Amino acid sequence: MKTVLDILEERISTAMAQISGGVDCPAIVVPATDAKFGDYQVNGVMALAKKTKGNPRQLAEKVVQNLKSDSEITEICESIEIAGPGFINIRLRADFAAKRLLAISEDEQRLGIKKEISPKTIVVDFSCPNVAKQMHVGHLRSTIIGDCICRLLEFEGHKVIRQNHIGDWGTQFGKILYEVQRLSAEQQGTYVTFDLEKLEKYYQNANKLEQEDSAAAKEMRLWTVKLQQGDAAAKSFWKMACDVTLKESYELYKRLNVTLKSEHTRGESFYNDQLPDVVEELKKKGLAVESQGAVCVFPEGFKDKEGKPLPFIIQKSDGAYLYATTDLAALRYRVRELKADKIIYVTDARQKLHFEMLFAVARLAGWDKKENTEHRTQNAEQKEQRVEFVHVMFGSVLGENGRPLKTREGENVKLKDLLDEAIERAGAIVEEKNPELPAEQKERIADAVGIGAVKYADFTNSRTSDYVFSFNKMLAMEGNTAPYMQYAYARIKSIGRKAQEKGVDIEKELGGIKTLNLADPAELDLAKYLVRYCEAIETALSDYRPNYLTCYLYELAQKFSVFYTNCPVLDAPPDKRPTRLLLCDLTARTIRHGLSELLGIEVVEQM
Repeated sequence: MKTVLDILEERISTAMAQISGGVDCPAIVVPATDAKFGDYQVNGVMALAKKTKGNPRQLAEKVVQNLKSDSEITEICESIEIAGPGFINIRLRADFAAKRLLAISEDEQRLGIKKEISPKTIVVDFSCPNVAKQMHVGHLRSTIIGDCICRLLEFEGHKVIRQNHIGDWGTQFGKILYEVQRLSAEQQGTYVTFDLEKLEKYYQNANKLEQEDSAAAKEMRLWTVKLQQGDAAAKSFWKMACDVTLKESYELYKRLNVTLKSEHTRGESFYNDQLPDVVEELKKKGLAVESQGAVCVFPEGFKDKEGKPLPFIIQKSDGAYLYATTDLAALRYRVRELKADKIIYVTDARQKLHFEMLFAVARLAGWDKKENTEHRTQNAEQKEQRVEFVHVMFGSVLGENGRPLKTREGENVKLKDLLDEAIERAGAIVEEKNPELPAEQKERIADAVGIGAVKYADFTNSRTSDYVFSFNKMLAMEGNTAPYMQYAYARIKSIGRKAQEKGVDIEKELGGIKTLNLADPAELDLAKYLVRYCEAIETALSDYRPNYLTCYLYELAQKFSVFYTNCPVLDAPPDKRPTRLLLCDLTARTIRHGLSELLGIEVVEQM
């Protein structure tokens, strides 16, 4: 079913066009900021008045008059009133909210939310750890925000192709190979055994040695060349390093309840053979030119500090390819081979310029044209379709000192250690609150609350902002936190257990419900907010911002709390109890769906 917002936007925009002689101007319908004025506010009349040079108040009066003769609007709206110089406030009818809730309740899988009728193929590039390095806190945001975007897009009905573009190629392997061979020689030819922590240490040692010993640095470069040329020993070691890294990465994804799987891995090495062709194609199109020995593209509009054209370097003077070259190859592959309609990259804001230039070069090359990837048809509109490139940026995770979160030794906090500490702290809270629970249940709750707290705290912040990481705040049982939301869900589920004790058959009462009695203001307020869940999802997807969804869920939990305080459920009279049971059921289902299905945060039945 259409959202209320979409219906109002469509009908009011039509009314505005009719009273203005066909002037195109959107209604701009938004949820009301203050419930005492209504449920929705129409802001577009002010813009229409500016376009037509009319009086906004008089235009608003004509729009309202038009709407009051619209049967679809009158079925939805209890009141339509003008406010201020030309704003329009709308209040929904209680019987409309009741009908909507009954329809939502019948849709077990989607809660009445329609699927996209024209689904797209969307590639999402996220997480992207580096081989031979442990994942750290810097990987958290890309991983969980990217996963949430995938979940939202799939729920909307799109075909989502996840791509974990891991850093599994380049000079770092020459350094590690050199260090392993050196240590092996010291141990009289015995191959050095390693795990990911040791690999990281080998890389750090080699990095330091490279600065101090030019002969060692040259040897490291030779090992890089050996790997690139397919040397059997180098490639065997490289594969072992990849396997060790990915094993730990995918264990962390599982703990985070992230939907990345091994089949989604497509690292830099995959595109290695395609890099010469990328450079050659850009040269043939007259886009790539030689500049100071390097091969560069100079997309229009990009300048350095001195105002000179800024180069996008795709091949160094020594013939080596760069990160930019690999990204171009990956983008071209995703358009031509994966048939992407849209490609989303989820990275930190420091890569803003890189992606702006990457997209500009891809467009210059014509790689955003769908006609490059499909058989020619007679449909001219199809030929003009373009692939959309999106960079979803996010800020940094800061320590309580306001600087990037580091250990006392100044190193990046390992993601594994961060999650371990979150679970340990959550376990202490569970032990304090419910010591009588079985050990296995306490462990499961601690895991759900600890991991959920880390993810939810990130989601509640605007993705474009930095935020301060605080275990105390994210594990608090009050405020917009995962423990609060998980407790709100568990609290509603406890009603079912109490119903059994009282002999109330909830399933039977809900099964026979045909009408709702929303007489109490708290009932109606909760009902109207439940109807708006689909709007929250649309808003979160419109700019890839999970915080819009967490904000909705938190407000829903608060409205339920007001309802539960003012409206007895199990002890309600027969004419009111079914309605209140349905409100409880739908609130629990909505919270569970938002947390578990869209945010990837586990809910628990008891805390």
